[in-house]
Amino acid sequence: MASITQPPRQFKQPSRKGKRAWRKHVDITEVQEGLEAVRDEIIAGGVIAEKPSEELFAIDTTGDKVVAKEYRRGHKPLKADEILAARSAVPPVDSRKRSSRVTDGVLEHSSKKRRGEVSFRELQRIRRIAYGGESVPKDVVKIPEAKILDPWMDGSGDVVATQDPRFSFLESPKPVREPKTLKQSPISLAANGKEVPAVRKPDPGISYNPAFKDWDELLVKEGEKEVEAEKRRLREAEEERRMLEIVAAAAEEEDTANSDQESTEEPETGVVEEAWLARKRSERKTQAQRNKIKRRREAEKKALWEAQMKGKAIQAAEIRKIQKAIEAKERARAEEAAKGGVAIGEGDDRVLRRRRFGKIPIAEPPLELVLPDELQESLRLLKPEGNLLKERFRNVLVRGKLETRRPITQWKKKRRSITEKWSYKDFKI
Repeated sequence: MASITQPPRQFKQPSRKGKRAWRKHVDITEVQEGLEAVRDEIIAGGVIAEKPSEELFAIDTTGDKVVAKEYRRGHKPLKADEILAARSAVPPVDSRKRSSRVTDGVLEHSSKKRRGEVSFRELQRIRRIAYGGESVPKDVVKIPEAKILDPWMDGSGDVVATQDPRFSFLESPKPVREPKTLKQSPISLAANGKEVPAVRKPDPGISYNPAFKDWDELLVKEGEKEVEAEKRRLREAEEERRMLEIVAAAAEEEDTANSDQESTEEPETGVVEEAWLARKRSERKTQAQRNKIKRRREAEKKALWEAQMKGKAIQAAEIRKIQKAIEAKERARAEEAAKGGVAIGEGDDRVLRRRRFGKIPIAEPPLELVLPDELQESLRLLKPEGNLLKERFRNVLVRGKLETRRPITQWKKKRRSITEKWSYKDFKI
């Protein structure tokens, strides 16, 4: 019998709406593998996800001995650390308070209370009542919260003190404000106006074993400075001696003139009376004279005011010229520094400018020079000289970070007035 050929048709998808079809066509391989894994864990000793951490992990407090040995071999500790880490077998002294009473060896029971003593529990109860505890109201003593504020922060953080309403008629305290100079860079006191480095590069001539050329140049330069200082001192001494001689001669001439005048003077009462009579008497001024004097005074005031205004205008013009010159100079210095021609941080702290901060002069730097008989070719034979603290302090002064002040050796004491009270004499019978 011949086979019947069916016409072409579309693939028919079986229905999955029923419960049997859902069980038949849904893939549950992953679920079955998970159940198998759980069964294996139960056989091995329990489900890992249900066990606590103490059963799964262990803390190693000893460590590996091999690793510790290798680390100690490469990192040997210091002897001081070994001494500090050592523990004595003798127990330390107990710091607890002991009873000062001497007994016969039989100690009383700790539960027995002594007369006049307060137990620890009673002491805690008293402290809770005095200083506050859980059963005591917290608002008995109000303590303001301490706020950490920066006094130089923005306006939002100004420190403003609270004022008592009872004293509202008083002027409210002003907030603490940041000074303008806090953001300005310090002004160097070097004569060339450049910044002085914090640590100046030393001269090669001050080395303990310098080259002869460097040492000789430094010796000649310092010698010339000392010679000029000695000449200046001699000139000042000569000028002071000359002034003293002039003052002494003037005083002597004045004494001689006074003695001559006293010897030649004779009393002449008639001449004195005639001079008194010949003195011009004051007369009453007319209105025209008063008006003339008034106009003259107004003209003098106007002329004086015009002269003052003219002087102020001249000073303002000079100030503008000086300001322009300073700005041009600063601009030129900045351009040279940008080109690399001038190093900003190479100010000389030995040559200072004339206009300084304060009236007290800055101390001269110590002489850093070794004489020929003091030269040591070995660093072991070198003797340390100078004071690092004084050098650092002078460097801070020269860099303009502090002003020079004279140390106060005697402080002003507060004046106290002593009076005798008479209240003890007031008595009643």
